[in-house]
Amino acid sequence: MGTELDNRRHRDLNVSQENDPSQSSAPGTGSKAGAGYDTMMGRVVVERGLVSASELERAQSRQELDPGASLADALLSEGFVTTTQIDRLRSEIDSERGTQRLPGYQIIRKLGAGAMATVYLAKQISLDRLVAIKVLPRRYSDNADFIERFQKEGRAAAKLNDPNIVAAYDVGNSGDHHYFVMEYVDGETVYDRISANKRFDEAEAIAVTQQVASALTHAHERGFIHRDIKPKNIMISRDGVVKLADLGLARALSDKDAAEAEAGKAFGTPFYISPEQIRGKVDIGPQADIYGLGATLYHMVTGRVPFKGKNPSDVMYRHLKEPLVPPDHVNPAVSSGLAQIIEMMMSKNPADRYRTAMELSEDLSLVADGRNPRFARSTLDFGSVVTPNSNAADEVEVVRSSSSSGLSNYTLLILVGLVVSVLLNLALIAMFAASTK
Repeated sequence: MGTELDNRRHRDLNVSQENDPSQSSAPGTGSKAGAGYDTMMGRVVVERGLVSASELERAQSRQELDPGASLADALLSEGFVTTTQIDRLRSEIDSERGTQRLPGYQIIRKLGAGAMATVYLAKQISLDRLVAIKVLPRRYSDNADFIERFQKEGRAAAKLNDPNIVAAYDVGNSGDHHYFVMEYVDGETVYDRISANKRFDEAEAIAVTQQVASALTHAHERGFIHRDIKPKNIMISRDGVVKLADLGLARALSDKDAAEAEAGKAFGTPFYISPEQIRGKVDIGPQADIYGLGATLYHMVTGRVPFKGKNPSDVMYRHLKEPLVPPDHVNPAVSSGLAQIIEMMMSKNPADRYRTAMELSEDLSLVADGRNPRFARSTLDFGSVVTPNSNAADEVEVVRSSSSSGLSNYTLLILVGLVVSVLLNLALIAMFAASTK
């Protein structure tokens, strides 16, 4: 829940000690506060892989020889870390210690961190329930643009009430800490599951995508587009409920000022971003989310992203210009119906995609039942095919393809060859008749 969460489980923090305002002295003084600070420093350096457990013990033994020294001093003396690393860690720990004192909440542990925020598991004391709290880094606390974007995420989430969208509870600030309280989802992300299992089987992928499509239907009908659909922003709870998370890039379709301000800028994640987002179009609509969900579904069933590249710019260029390798060519176990759906979702032109997430959901249900999709079209073109005894949803199946022009050109070439051959034969006959006179 939140930007770039890794959902790794961390050891519980010493909440009672760190919530005690009386223990806010500086580290390295030999006080209880210094011991608490050193405990956090020891935990973080091991979690980050900067030192091993045995190296930490060695530094702690050195610290015992000099009671006035902090653990950071001992780590530096042993040469296990650099001054730059310690400064960075101190900044993060100071931020985390400040977070411990958010009014009304008891921080339990950190769930994950990204460039824009850190997310903690906490207990909301008044309602005795677990929540997730996203906290803006202190380095952004005086940046009005970052604060506005952070608060906008909370306001957007608060306007959406759907079982497949992570619920928003509160937005506020405590001193320099701006925070956003949301529903805690006990589970994993789609990205976690891809990483563990390589890919989803088709039935499971369809079930997950249908729930995300339901979330998008709710958001789009209320005038919001997500703009950052990707595996890391889709949570799966332990009981199988799918939750769309992270509305950090969400924008109201009616917000023309924001659209104009962002014109020409690419907002999104390169592996899943739509062509119109790459171009920084002003009139980005629900089809951008459908493209992102299509790229996510492609990754789910093939085990790889739709387009790879040397760098983000190269990846985005491929989204714009390179034809998509059909998912059933990558994984033959993917049905032709689901392949058609994914290809339609990832059409370069928004007008060629599903008009709504509800249409997408209908096609997914048909394919899950072993039937042909109603809206998606095959990539092979043999004209228009009418199936006389089909169900209403399959009443007329029109087949289109980029290869149709190739077939018609080939046919034209044969016809031209036949005409030339006939003309040559007529000329030879005329010459023979003239020679016999």
